[in-house]
Amino acid sequence: MNMEHLADIEAIKQLKARYFRLMDTKNWAEFGDVFTREAVLGGGDQQIAGRPAIVEFISTVSDGVRSAHQGFLPEIEIVGAGQASGIWAMSDYFEVRGTEPPVGFQGYGHYADRYALEEGTWRISASRLTRIKIVPLAGGLPAFYRERVKEEAGQ
Repeated sequence: MNMEHLADIEAIKQLKARYFRLMDTKNWAEFGDVFTREAVLGGGDQQIAGRPAIVEFISTVSDGVRSAHQGFLPEIEIVGAGQASGIWAMSDYFEVRGTEPPVGFQGYGHYADRYALEEGTWRISASRLTRIKIVPLAGGLPAFYRERVKEEAGQ
């Protein structure tokens, strides 16, 4: 590994930190800049493609929510000129504001990301979150998660 690759890896770590901060502070104007124009979020039948669609989806799901995301233990690999991949362990807290008892969850899992150098800046070109565990808060899971659990169970 050379110094250029180390600098690229550090830039990607800063990028992912910015992703989490901008999402939790709901700074949607800057949030889109962490993604490439043609980025893909998720995969399979739950895929969102394109920077505007990703921002719209995340901002809609996050409306009226208090969240705290943490990413750690990155495994980042430069795979080619202007291309990288990474896996991040993660945890998050997601609470619907104004609910008592609180509705939401604490979650744990891993992000599998791809990154691309676009306009001289590292950006996320693809990201998929795989959850290992979700712990509901006292008021249960938010409606969108209850529906997802039913779909996954084939109900």
